[in-house]
Formats: sequence, C-alpha cells, structure tokens
Amino acid sequence: MDKDPFKVKKKLALLGKEFGYYSLSVLEEQGHEISKLPFSIRILLENALRNYDGFSVTQENVETLMHWKPEASDKDIPFKPARVLMQDFTGVPAVVDIAALREELARKGKNPETINPLVPVDLVIDHSVQVDYFGTDYSYGRNMDEEFKRNVERYQFLKWAQQSFDNFRVVPPGMGICHQVNLEYFSKGVIERDGELFPDTLVGTDSHTPMVNGIGVVGWGVGGIEAEAAILGQPLYFIMPEVVGLKLTGKLPLGSTATDLVLTIANILRKKGVVGKFVEVFGPGCNHLSVPDRATIGNMSPEFGCTITYFPIDDKTLEYMTLSNRSEEQIAIVESYCKTNMLWRADEDKIQYTSIVELDMSTIEPTVAGPKRPQDKILLREFKPKFVSLLHDFFGRNYIEHNKREIIRSIDKFDGEGGDQPIYEAPQNAEPSSVETVEKNGLKTIWIDRGDGKFKLSDGSVVIAAITSCTNTSNPFVMIGAGLVARKAREHGINVKPWVKTSLAPGSKVVTDYLEKADLMTDLEALKFHLVGYGCTSCIGNSGPLSPAIAQAVDENELVVASVLSGNRNFEARVHPQVKMNFLMSPMLVVAYAIAGRVDIDLVNDPISFDRNLQPVYLKDIWPTDDEINAIMRTVLSPKDFKKNYDEIFEGNDIWKNLQVPEGNLYHWDENSTYIKEIPFFKNISAAAPELQNITNARALLVLGDSITTDHISPAGSFNEHSSAGKYLIEQGVPKESFNSYGSRRGNDEVMVRGTFANVRIKNKLAKSEGGYTNYLPTGEEMSVYDAAMKYKENNTALVVLAGKEYGSGSSRDWAAKGTFLLGIKCVIAESYERIHRSNLVGLGVLPLQYKIGDTAEQLGIDGTETFTISGISEDIKPLKEVQVIAQKENGATIEFSAIARLDSLIEIEYYRNGGILQYVLRQFLEN
Repeated sequence: MDKDPFKVKKKLALLGKEFGYYSLSVLEEQGHEISKLPFSIRILLENALRNYDGFSVTQENVETLMHWKPEASDKDIPFKPARVLMQDFTGVPAVVDIAALREELARKGKNPETINPLVPVDLVIDHSVQVDYFGTDYSYGRNMDEEFKRNVERYQFLKWAQQSFDNFRVVPPGMGICHQVNLEYFSKGVIERDGELFPDTLVGTDSHTPMVNGIGVVGWGVGGIEAEAAILGQPLYFIMPEVVGLKLTGKLPLGSTATDLVLTIANILRKKGVVGKFVEVFGPGCNHLSVPDRATIGNMSPEFGCTITYFPIDDKTLEYMTLSNRSEEQIAIVESYCKTNMLWRADEDKIQYTSIVELDMSTIEPTVAGPKRPQDKILLREFKPKFVSLLHDFFGRNYIEHNKREIIRSIDKFDGEGGDQPIYEAPQNAEPSSVETVEKNGLKTIWIDRGDGKFKLSDGSVVIAAITSCTNTSNPFVMIGAGLVARKAREHGINVKPWVKTSLAPGSKVVTDYLEKADLMTDLEALKFHLVGYGCTSCIGNSGPLSPAIAQAVDENELVVASVLSGNRNFEARVHPQVKMNFLMSPMLVVAYAIAGRVDIDLVNDPISFDRNLQPVYLKDIWPTDDEINAIMRTVLSPKDFKKNYDEIFEGNDIWKNLQVPEGNLYHWDENSTYIKEIPFFKNISAAAPELQNITNARALLVLGDSITTDHISPAGSFNEHSSAGKYLIEQGVPKESFNSYGSRRGNDEVMVRGTFANVRIKNKLAKSEGGYTNYLPTGEEMSVYDAAMKYKENNTALVVLAGKEYGSGSSRDWAAKGTFLLGIKCVIAESYERIHRSNLVGLGVLPLQYKIGDTAEQLGIDGTETFTISGISEDIKPLKEVQVIAQKENGATIEFSAIARLDSLIEIEYYRNGGILQYVLRQFLEN
C-alpha cells in the first residue's frame, strides 16, 4: 500500500541532520488552498496525511480535511494524538480499565502484554491533595502526609503501572498540576520521532487540556474512555469542526489582567455558541499576549464550550520556550519546521473562518465570574449590587445594609467599615467556644467567639480564599501581582479577616521559586497565604473542611457564604458543599477579597479595610502597577528554575520512593480493597458483539433541567455516612474519617456507582427532595437514585434520563458515563449535549438521543412518569438516524415523537453495538 498517496513526504535538513516530514507546502503547490485553512485544521490535515493507512485513516478523510470549508461538514475525521496526558482522578480508572483488559486477555489464554500503551502517556498526580492544614508554615508537609495516608493504595497501583507498562510515566504527588507541567515541560511544539518531524498534539483526561493551546499545541480534553482508545492505537473520530476566529486587537489596560480577559471571553463565546467548535485566536492583539496569558485563555476552553482555543506558534512561543529551558536544538526545530510547513503565525488575513468574533482588549475591566457558572461575568465595579440581586433571585433572601451605629454600640472594637466586620486577631484554627445568633429589625447576625475575640458571619462573608488552579498560577504576572498586593497590604497595616480560609496551591514548584526570590512568599505568608500543596485543591473540590465554628454557623443559619478563587470552575457544590456562592477572579483579587472578608463591598469606591488608626485603605492603595510587576518578573524569572525543578520531576519524596508495589504484568487485585477493584465491564466478554436491541418499557430514573453538568452527574468531592457510598464503606468496615473523596476512590466501581447523580444540589423533578433522590415509580416511594436503580435492575427494567440543554457540560469525566451505565441507564434524551459527555456515553454503550428542534419534554407533555419504548435502533442504524419514541402514560394515553440518535459516525455505531469503545478494542485484540 502507498503510504503517501498525495506525494507530500519531504526531507528537512536541520542541525546537521535530515528529518522526514509531510509537507503542507507541497499541497499548496499542487493547487490546494492550504493558506486559507485555519492553523488548527492544517495540523489535523498533517495528522491524517502522516497516519494514512487506507483503513482507519482513509483518502476520503484526508480530502475532507484538505477541502475544509467554513461551514464545516457532517463528515467524520480521524485524529491520532502524539501523546496522552492524564491526571490521577481520571488516570486511575483508565489504568484500572487497561489492567482489566489485560486480565480478560489472560483469562482467555492470550498474552496480556499485547495490551500496552502505543503512544507516550504522562500521568501527573495532582488532584488528591486536600487543604486540611492552612495558614501555617507546616501546612504543605502535613497535607502531603495526609495525602499519602489516604491514597497509598492508589499510588501503589500507579507505581505498579509505571513499572509494568511501556510508554507510561508517572509524576509523583506534590510536584505540580498536570496542565502547568504540560505547558512548562512536556510540550515540545514539534516532535521528532523515528526520524520524522510532526506537530506536537495530544488528548488529555481532563477538560482543561487546551491550556496547552497557548504554546501552539493542538490538544483537548476527552473522556478516559476515549483516551484509553488512543493509548491503545485507535484513532479518535469526530465530526469536522467549524472554526470560529477570535480576533484580538488593542492591549490590556493598566489594572486589568489575563484573568479579566479570559472571564470576558468566556462570557462572549458562551453567548456566541461555540460548543463542539474550534476557536482560533488571531489579530494584532496576540502580539501583546505572552504564552502564560494565552495559556490562561486556552485553559478555559471548556468554560467557553469549545474544543480548543488555539494560538499558532510565533515569536512569543519561542520566547517562552527559551525562558522555560527548552533546548536550543528543540527551539530551532520548532522555528524551522513551522516556518517551512505553513504552521508559523503569518498571513492571517488569508484565512477563512466560519465566523469571526472581535474583541478590543483595551476595553477589558477588572472582572469576576459567578456565583455558579464561569461564564457569568460581573464587572468589579458592579459586584456589590449584583450580589444583592443574586442573593434575592437565587436564594430568596433580601439584603439589609448593616446599621453602623447599632453594631458600634454592641462591641468594643470595629474596623470602621460600617461595623460589619469587627477586627479580631483570633487564630484561624482555634476551636469555638460559642456561636450566637442575634436577630433585630429583620437582620440576622451570627457572632462567633473563639475565646479571644468575636467576629460576625453573614450572607456574603468570604470563608474560602484560594490562590489555586493552573489557569492562573501558570501566569507569573498575576502571581507576582498577588504577592505585591499582600506586600502593600502589610505596609498599610491591614490583614485578611480571621474567618477566611486562605491557601496557596500553585501548579508547579517554579512558582514558589520565583516568589521566594522576590521575597513575596514572606508577604503572602504574613497574610496567611501559606503553601498548602502543588495541586488543584479548591478548584477540584478539595478545599478541606471549614473550621467547626464557621461550619456550624453556616449550617444552622443556612448562610449564603462565598468563596473566591483563581480557578476555572465554580459549579454548585464543587468548591465546598457548604459554600453556595463561588466567584472566579485573578489571584490579586483573591488576596483583596480575603482582606475585605466579604463580597458585598464596592471595592472600587469603598475602603477595603481600615488600619489600626481607623484610617481607610482603598484597593487602589494596595494595587501594584504593571511596571512594578514587570520589573520583578525581569529579575526573578530564569530558565535555571525550570531546569532545577524539572530535572527531578519524576523522583518524588521519600514516601513515594519507598512505596512497595507488586511485580508482573497482571495486577494483584485485592478483594478487600475499597480503592482499587477490577471493573466488571470485560469479564467473560463474548467473542462477537451482540445484535442491537430496541429499548422497551423503560422508566425514567431522573428528569433534569438545563445545564446539568458532569459535576451534577459524576461522583466528586466528599460524602457522608448517610449517602449510598458512605453506607457501603461503613459496611466494608471503613470509618467515616477514612472515607476520603469520591475522586480518590475512582478505582472502585462500587463506591462510584453509588455516588452517580448524588450531588447535593442536583434537582430531579421526579423527587421532592433536592440531591440524589428519585421516585421509584412502581410504588411512588422516594429513595436514593442508587437504591431505585437497583430495584429497577431486579425487575429487568431499562432506565432513561430526561434532560434539557447543554447536558453534560463540565469536566471530561469518564465516571459521569460509567456511573450512568452501571445504574442501568440505557438512554439519555436531551435537548443538546456537551461534546465530551455525549462521546463518553457512546463509549459506554449508552444511547444519547436528542430532541428535534422545537421539541422538549415540556412541550411534548412528558413529565417522566411515563413508560418509554424506543424503536429504530435494532435495524438499519446509521449516523444521526431519527428513531421513534413512544411515551405511555399511566392512563394508557401515548405521546409519540421522533428523536435523533446522536451516534455521529459509523465508528460510533460500532462502539455502541459492542457495548462500548473498550469492548470494541478488546474484541479487536481477541480477533487478531
């Protein structure tokens, strides 16, 4: 077979060597208008040219990409990433699956070592550290100790995988966040492998993988299921995307940051509607954005809804590669290859985009986003009145301004801020001696006494202030800016409020190195922003417990308290189950709101605090200038810091080094383990896929509204002993204090299936209670979703889920689909889907149906109490086929409608027919 039917393979002489590559310039010379293609499409085209085999990547696939049109098409295209990135929450179940595939091959008498990663895989353990200790010099060490105690089984399993699998590396705990490590170290821009040069591309088992788009690498988040298929050599197939051009002009004004810019872009692109599309950034504004600025934007692609937000490689890319200690040879390869192969940012005016969105960066103002969605932009100057309306609209509570005179008379100290925040230097971790509630004139005041002073908690109090998440901690400008805010606050004699749980969790050790060089760690620590770990912490829900007094006050009085964090996710119950309002902002503003202690304040016009002499201090007094930040950046940023930290990235601490792990190519499953368990998907799988069947007499397990995220579906965060998962662990002899989190137990399907749809904020229209409850329709009894699903399973009743728009938005969580499947759900019927979750459902053998335009459950008169029969599946199934649904009510009346089977390609039909993508891959191995 001709591996180069388009005759584009060429040689590039460079550094005294000759490299092969697939030339897009030759295609241009042949008359194909490659210069009109977006850069991201050019990279997909090169990928198809290089991986052409006439079967999984066909000539039609190549021509579809070569002739990309702005309106895109419904044709399928393949993608074989050069590498795969994982974090531990999603990585553990993926490795469990691969180990289980090996186990089934061994049971069938085959060689288990044939199941092995075929492309390089890097797994970074970054999602497990929890903020148990904070505000002290020992916080980092104690949190690391706790992390290992909770996760030793998982870490032994991952260390076994590192030794057992080829092409598989593990970054131990406490070293950094996967996306920041990817940006600073793993990413090459251009890869040399087996004498060939090609663009660095990847998929990652975390939706924020597009952070790497900022350094010119095409990569996006996929479910763990898709990633496993890529690891095992399967192309990823998806419909040819539209590409929206984001044209940036101007430059950020003084006082605004990349965080303000990205929150503005999230708002604009959500309104535009870019779900499932590529976004490519161009325009003169790009010249004023560093790679960390660009990475901040790329990171939040899932918040925009798009697949990637791509920045082509240019001089800024090379500057960053030099700063981050890439070799001179690597930088020369990147520059020469990209300029030779039409992948260097140039001639942007020739490119045809599906549509263009323009943004003048000079109009950007300080911005926050929340309280529940990243796209809900709030200008800083409008934050206080917006809080007042949110408090009423979302929580049915009226805001009452505190009466300054009343509170002055009632206490002997106050900070002059209207009396609402008395000054007390109470230790952050002190135990409470009392929690007192006082109500007067309709105003409820909760006083907390920790023995050496009182403070007041109320709606709008900030209880968590977290500088966290690779979104912003990868950006030296805003991190140094946060340190300078802390320094200036100290100089003005003001401090964070004692009820605020503060934390600093950067994405790599490079950050703490340059902060220490600038002596800014001293200032941050003076305001209790001590290092708590190198990990996602609050951004993934590992905020740790609130102090007992604050937790008691919040629960007993149903307070609407707030968190402020420099992260990317603020969905309901994600940051902390007791915190109902969560606001995203720059690290600099996180420090500012920790000082203010509340969000119901006008930081632009009102004092942020008062010094010891009751003199007002304003935000402008402690806000650094761009020149101050840039001067420090020039002094403290050095390639030597990157070299020092990444030379030892795989070493780990002594606990990691001394972990004892089993040997051999098959994992030794421990039947008593509550962390790692062989997944039941593959046990005794049939040699051939069974025939497709229609779904008959199914019942609805949940009826959900719009914007149901994977945070609502997938088990995440902590859980109590009264939950289905908690009861299971109690039965296994695990004490409550050892529950850990759902994320840490992703390797145990028994825990995870019990936590699916168990989010405390999920609203199921079939249940009266909020949370993971439903109505078991045959008896009308309300019970947990898990218990009801098991009762339906006993009766062999298939289940469906009814949902609204944007079903499954959020992180690329395989357990949102795995749990759905294990509950016995055969089909989801929704108005629209988030890209990754729809794909994951197919990858688990769950049918995603989509209402036709204009149809909704409400419009059709469906309330979820009906019995559902879906026909048209078992015969003549084809991509995007319309199937028939009959919903029969209890009185015998029927509602009939057509819906679109979101099996978007022939290969997805094969995945669905096999019961999932991994079952398909396993049968391929068995057959061959």
